[in-house]
Amino acid sequence: MREFIEKMRNKGLVVDVKEPVSTDMQAAKMASTTDKLLFFHNIEGKRAVMNLTASRTSLSLALGIDEKMIVKTLADAKFDGKIVEAGPLKMEKPDLTRIPIMHHFPKDAGKYLTSAIVFSRWDGVENASIHRMQVLDSHRVAARLVEGRHTHVLLKRALAKGEKLPVAITIGTHPAVTFASCTRVPTAMELPFAAELMGGELKVHRCSNGVRVPDAEIVLEGFITAELTEEGPFVDITGTYDPIRMQHIIEFTGMYIKPDCIYHGILPGGDEHKMLMGAPYEPKIYKAVAGVTEVRNVVLTKGGCGYLHAVIQIKKSTQGDGKNA
Repeated sequence: MREFIEKMRNKGLVVDVKEPVSTDMQAAKMASTTDKLLFFHNIEGKRAVMNLTASRTSLSLALGIDEKMIVKTLADAKFDGKIVEAGPLKMEKPDLTRIPIMHHFPKDAGKYLTSAIVFSRWDGVENASIHRMQVLDSHRVAARLVEGRHTHVLLKRALAKGEKLPVAITIGTHPAVTFASCTRVPTAMELPFAAELMGGELKVHRCSNGVRVPDAEIVLEGFITAELTEEGPFVDITGTYDPIRMQHIIEFTGMYIKPDCIYHGILPGGDEHKMLMGAPYEPKIYKAVAGVTEVRNVVLTKGGCGYLHAVIQIKKSTQGDGKNA
């Protein structure tokens, strides 16, 4: 992630915030006013970034793909990147108070991890996806797990055997890895897809619970348990509050943190959230519409929250092409 930040800086796309900033809604408010990368050098004595990939320009830089070719290139993905295992990470006692976790909006239930990628593994099947996490104490969070999605499916399998689901949470990964984790890929293909986006190869570390993770500023290993607690309210993609739900608790057993680490926060309902929700779906729409007519481009718009409204550009050949698309 640090290399990407410097690449953005060289393009004039980083705003360095040197003055002290609070995690209590101040950082979130600042991120809502720009799509440039904000680098907080003193957020309650720590470092953090927001708006890492809040524009198509930054996404293009992250993926190494020309902005006009992103959708077409991703539609041709082969999910064939190489995974290279490196040595284990040195874990410490988990302590979430060491991280500048943010409170984003007035009615949020509390502080939330918003960029955390959950890497999970059960019975040889791996998965990676982003889940928001409400901080409960220094070593526990409540994670919003959408029913039927892969993390929830693996959890159900583990619980059915009376076991907890082993997980490792990363914060501050390269944005190409984050993008891969937000993409609906074939089962267990998130890491190979991330490796493909990273140029063909991705180095990973195996945690003590068997879960593999890529390079990150922060890694939290642990287990998703059967225990439930209230999660929410919390602002979602539409800028409205999600209701309170009963969600599973993640207990952390170990923590790796880089010296002078850089925390990554995603503004709920902000430009980066919309980009990561929408852009991974554009290649799927492109491929589907390509079955009926020639497609030029697909964009999920900001006005549709990056999720609800698509604009599809086609090369019309017959009168019915628009309807078919």
